[in-house]
Amino acid sequence: MGVQIDVQGLSKSFGRQTIWQDVSMTLPAGELSVLLGPSGTGKSVFLKCLVGLLRPEHGRIMVNGVDLCRCTESERYQLRKLFGVLFQDGALFGSITVYDNIAFPLREHTRRTEAEIRRVVHDKMELVGLAGAEHKLPGEISGGMRKRAGLARALVGDPEIILCDEPDSGLDPVRTAYLSQLLVDLNAQIDATILIVTHNISVARTVPDNLGMLYRRRLVGFGPREILLTSEEPVIAQFLGGHRHGPIGMSEEKDAVLAAAEGTWTRTLPEIVPQLEPSPGLPVRQAVRRRQERVRAMLAVGSVPR
Repeated sequence: MGVQIDVQGLSKSFGRQTIWQDVSMTLPAGELSVLLGPSGTGKSVFLKCLVGLLRPEHGRIMVNGVDLCRCTESERYQLRKLFGVLFQDGALFGSITVYDNIAFPLREHTRRTEAEIRRVVHDKMELVGLAGAEHKLPGEISGGMRKRAGLARALVGDPEIILCDEPDSGLDPVRTAYLSQLLVDLNAQIDATILIVTHNISVARTVPDNLGMLYRRRLVGFGPREILLTSEEPVIAQFLGGHRHGPIGMSEEKDAVLAAAEGTWTRTLPEIVPQLEPSPGLPVRQAVRRRQERVRAMLAVGSVPR
């Protein structure tokens, strides 16, 4: 099963610009989580902090009992082996084949033989539906296939944590639906902890076990989908419903003025659509059972936020 990540009081700035502050959340082990937010709210920065590419000014990121923010370089290197990252643009090398792109981490960071690498790469390519594309260059395949190639490369190290930076970016709705199903199927098969950063409402409503949202330099909510999809928090309800009226404006600088001018608004909660299930023949996702047990426990003690 995947690894739990505990984020406590995290703050990040670039110079005088505060990206977000005092962010705290727990990414449950083996579950699919989505982090939402309007463009420019620092979602990708958050991912880079989680994997240790950026260091926050304050707070802790606890992985396997080690604080990623204060550990040694040796400890950070070992922790990074737990992660696989799907970058927003796929980050493939355009001058080498899809096969060589996927094999790259194994050749650079392991001592496996070419026969072992070939077996792993073919397994991962089959897992993401890329069998037969080994000898093509990234420029010769579609955007959706490049995303899957990037995902296959993220999987070659058998990570326990998978971070996906806007995997739907640049994809049409059909390819986004295929990629969403692929991530659900992947979780069913390997039970990894998966965090998806996106601003795609469809992905947010159908894929994750847990939802969170960044807005105006803070985390306005994070929790199981049953709770966040019915949240009365104005920002969350407006974003998930895709409405114009609410605290979110065209530009962040005008949000406070617009909200004051509108006064009160009707909070229309979106229809709750069913969560995607694994494809036929795949195992039942154990993450669903764990999440439902957690929600029942929250209801029992009356700790469900509204």
